[in-house]
Amino acid sequence: MNHFEFYNLPVSFTPDAKLVKQQFYALSKKYHPDFYINEPEEKQEEVLALSTLNNKAYQVLSDPQLRLPYILELKGLLTEGEGYSLPQDFLMEMMELSEALMELQFEPDVIQLESIKKDVALIEEGMQQHLHKLTTDYDRQNEDEQGLILASIKDLYYRKKYLCRINDSVVKLESNPGT
Repeated sequence: MNHFEFYNLPVSFTPDAKLVKQQFYALSKKYHPDFYINEPEEKQEEVLALSTLNNKAYQVLSDPQLRLPYILELKGLLTEGEGYSLPQDFLMEMMELSEALMELQFEPDVIQLESIKKDVALIEEGMQQHLHKLTTDYDRQNEDEQGLILASIKDLYYRKKYLCRINDSVVKLESNPGT
């Protein structure tokens, strides 16, 4: 049973936070292990597993950063160790940023680092706006259109992961400007 089914909610990138919280509290009461202390060990284990599932479901459904890959996995679009190919133009743009960051390791330049940091922030903001639009539109579409949206969301997911590595390099250079 997936987290959405467990909470009796439709699969959505934007579930109602109030409903998610209500389900969490209701199921926390229903599956609290202390209420089953006098039950057979098998029943106690079952309740403990449901309590754990409830905690995990709440964690995932209430956090957009966890919910997005969860839905992609649920829909069979994201698999461990997948060799996803990003578009060439995006890779070239990221390679240029990476090379500029490598140069800054050898020849620190605070102004250049700030410029790269702004570029990364602009790219990230654009991705986030596009992702927000896609995830909001997802619920309003039929199944075929949802499939197209999911493919775009997956692409943005991988782009954001790549950009996160670039951003980590920026942060590292900021914290160790002379290295």
